Amino acid sequence: MRTHPPAPGAPSGPGPQAPAAAELDPPGPRQLRMILIAVSVALMAVIASVSGLNVAQTDLAVEFGASQSTVLWMINIYTLTLAALLLPLGAIGDRIGRKPMLVAGLTVFGAASVLAGLAPTAEVMLGARVLSGTGAAMIMPITLAVITSTFPEEERGRAIGVWTGVAGGGGIIGMFLSALLVDVASWRWLFVLPVVLIVLALAMTLRSVPDSHERTGHSFDTVGALTSVAAVTGLIFALQEGPEKGWSAPVTLSTLALGALGTAAFVARELRRRESALLDVRLFRERRLASGSVTLLVVFGVQAGIAVVLFPFLQAVLGWSGLLSTLALMPMAVLMMLTSGLAPRLAARVGARTTMATGIALGGTGLALMALFVSVGGGYLSVLPGMLAMGLGMGLAMTPSTEAITASLPRERQGVASALNDVTREFGTALGVALLGALLSAGYRGAVDGRLDGIPEGAADTAREGVANAVEAAGGAGPHREALLDAAQRSFVDGWQQAMWAGVAVMAALFLLVLLRGPKNPAPAPAQVVRAGTPTAPTDRPALPDRAADRLGSAPGSSPSRPTR
Repeated sequence: MRTHPPAPGAPSGPGPQAPAAAELDPPGPRQLRMILIAVSVALMAVIASVSGLNVAQTDLAVEFGASQSTVLWMINIYTLTLAALLLPLGAIGDRIGRKPMLVAGLTVFGAASVLAGLAPTAEVMLGARVLSGTGAAMIMPITLAVITSTFPEEERGRAIGVWTGVAGGGGIIGMFLSALLVDVASWRWLFVLPVVLIVLALAMTLRSVPDSHERTGHSFDTVGALTSVAAVTGLIFALQEGPEKGWSAPVTLSTLALGALGTAAFVARELRRRESALLDVRLFRERRLASGSVTLLVVFGVQAGIAVVLFPFLQAVLGWSGLLSTLALMPMAVLMMLTSGLAPRLAARVGARTTMATGIALGGTGLALMALFVSVGGGYLSVLPGMLAMGLGMGLAMTPSTEAITASLPRERQGVASALNDVTREFGTALGVALLGALLSAGYRGAVDGRLDGIPEGAADTAREGVANAVEAAGGAGPHREALLDAAQRSFVDGWQQAMWAGVAVMAALFLLVLLRGPKNPAPAPAQVVRAGTPTAPTDRPALPDRAADRLGSAPGSSPSRPTR
């Protein structure tokens, strides 16, 4: 971890609070690279497991004799557990030490992945996925907290850029590798990839990652942790189940009510606790935290919604295989990862707000391009320019947004800051899937009704359920096959355009919000730009410029975290 030289006039002799000399040695360039690789590999294992099972739904149903609902739970329960436990486990990691928490999380996640790969029944698989989600919630916030609490300020932006690139593009890469494994082997081989990544990350963590933790005299906010779990569980569950069971279904309404009550209770609790709160919700009044959170929410929502729209287009409309469809998303993922790494350099030149706004504008342009030019006859090339613009834009927007969130909380609360960043991503993903998926379905149903004249009633009823159902029904439609396929495919394009234009409107609103209320982060003066390994001038910009963060960082009973070796 970086340490600053004592201020002029500060006592230099040993004191009761002075750490040992060995603790003052910051990691060198080589160790920083090893730390970044370790946390990136760990993050890749977690992200790849979010979407990996999507490519094996049919195999899971056949293997376990499970219903479609049970198979979907095998996929969704991992994300639900991960999102629900992020804040409490991130805060615990700040207290007990980030390295011990990361090692424990890697161990739990690795064991759960082995159990899932060997699962003899659906019940064991569900239990393994819950355990995997718990391990992932221990890993994910700590990977970012290690970066923000270890890297010196002049290197931190680039490291966060790598982290956001893996977080943004890792899901698509993981899905491609998973589809490849299912095609050449079996669904059980899906869990070999995360186990290999976990073993590698664990070895590198034990060797290279330093420890750091919060020193505080306050008790852990147990009530705040429990209410946050209730809030996140209720809201995410409702978003996952709403499209499947219906938004007016009792289970959807009851879990939505649970989420709303949990959120209200959490906010009320945190406002009372103030300095000892799990998360000081007053910080959301600061423009850095508010604009960064909203940007990540929208960007990840749009990214997830794009996947919901693209996969049916590539598979049901163009007739591509799952592996080829996943490969088709790789250009967007690669550009996203590249621009995430370049975003800190751009932000250093023109400011974080301009960088975020540019990324949002590019993302909105990509959605507009896909809405304008998508067609059945144009195929993949009709959507590729929009996908490329989306990849560029999301990469530019994600890194400064993540930095805005982590910089809004003091260094000793970086586990909580990172967990908040991750919860925002999970909410955005769930919202994007639910809302863009609903718009696509509504647009398809509204368009297909007027195009089914002359189609047999049974085939027409099946076609109204969705484009994939229409493709299946066309096989038994006899002479009406081509007419049914044409009606379904053109209606899907209509629904696609409706969903894309809604996304454009959301991105336009976000663009205005960032321009008006984005983080004030002008480019540093040339004299303040330093290279790794050079002394830091006493006039360096503070790592945590926000007033609210300064208040929280100087709260009575807390002191900065110290690295230990």
